[in-house]
Amino acid sequence: MGIGFVTGRKNFKNVLKSYVANWNESVLLGKEKIALSLFVAYDLNYTGTVLSDYKITDQEILDTVGLPYYIGNSAITNEAEFLIKEKVVTVEESELIFGEGYAMKRNAVLYFALKNKMDYLIFFDDDEYPIANIKINNTMAWAGQEVLATHIKNVQYADMTHGHHCGYISPILQLDFNDDLSEDDFRIFIESISNDIINWDSIKEKMNDGGVTYADLDTINSKITQVVKESNGMKFISGANLGFNLKNLDKLFPFYNPPGARGEDTFLSTCICECTIRKVPCYTFHDGFSTYGHLLQGVLPTELKAISADSGVHTNRFLKASLGWIKYKPLLLYITQRDDYEAKILKMKKDLVKVIPKICNYFQDESFKNILNELEYFDLHVKDHYKDFENTKSAWLKIIGFLKNTEVK
Repeated sequence: MGIGFVTGRKNFKNVLKSYVANWNESVLLGKEKIALSLFVAYDLNYTGTVLSDYKITDQEILDTVGLPYYIGNSAITNEAEFLIKEKVVTVEESELIFGEGYAMKRNAVLYFALKNKMDYLIFFDDDEYPIANIKINNTMAWAGQEVLATHIKNVQYADMTHGHHCGYISPILQLDFNDDLSEDDFRIFIESISNDIINWDSIKEKMNDGGVTYADLDTINSKITQVVKESNGMKFISGANLGFNLKNLDKLFPFYNPPGARGEDTFLSTCICECTIRKVPCYTFHDGFSTYGHLLQGVLPTELKAISADSGVHTNRFLKASLGWIKYKPLLLYITQRDDYEAKILKMKKDLVKVIPKICNYFQDESFKNILNELEYFDLHVKDHYKDFENTKSAWLKIIGFLKNTEVK
């Protein structure tokens, strides 16, 4: 079983230690023969980290996961050059699989897990913790989650497993609507930039709870998995708390995002409609604003604070998320709703022209105008990005074929 992280934060070791401790407390430990291996694709530029921020020296962790696989730029470059030399992929194809971007680092983790003969792989994010916040009447309780064990018990019966998320899963701020920005204005904005998962109904529900998503106690207690059904040409997953069955190579697909965008989990969702995806009953707490790292030290707050718009850091986080959404929405529409693409893009542009000045005024930040510029750019290049997406899948098939032949030999 591989554990995969794509990370760029200094708190990575603390997050990893919590998952190792979570595993060591698992009811599965000792009952089944399971060997864990760790795959860490790290980015030194994301928050200005150094290699020592990721190198594991804690003996308890090493005793659990053995010698970790560290996947930096040099390791990825060497592997890409090897595949080019073996004529598995071209230079251009290697860039699509292993080039710059979050999706490409996920591809690197997936590839190295396959190359090192893992049977399964689970992705975790460095801002998600194995604990769940639960609302009981007017109080809040916390429950540890056997995340690794839950995936292990279920992924052998599926192509992928996908857990639940709680905490600050969306970077939507707590807003006080007024004459300058009404609730309807903000609804138009969210509906314009978001996808089918991050929609107005779910956002409004979260805003009513101060931006916090609470775990469902019935889901935790049920221990029942659900088969994820197709919706609008997709089976929705997220990039973390996500398990892969690596035994059936034909059911594995690559991650992709347009240059400078995110959405790698969303685009993977469009590839897996023929796969068996199981939603498993475990939660991870998403520390979306990096304000609850002390949870890893056992400090459990009695309430979770609403994240207001009066902080420059929080507003900037929301701005970055909004830009990230708008950068990949044109391609998502082009893939899933191509017949209506032009009409939907035109409506987005008209709606955003109307509400973005109000957004800028409310947040006192003219940077939100860049959303319109990014929409124009990614709309203009949507066919190029779609071609890259298809070529990424074709290049991945070549790599899978190579790994199959190597295994046979």
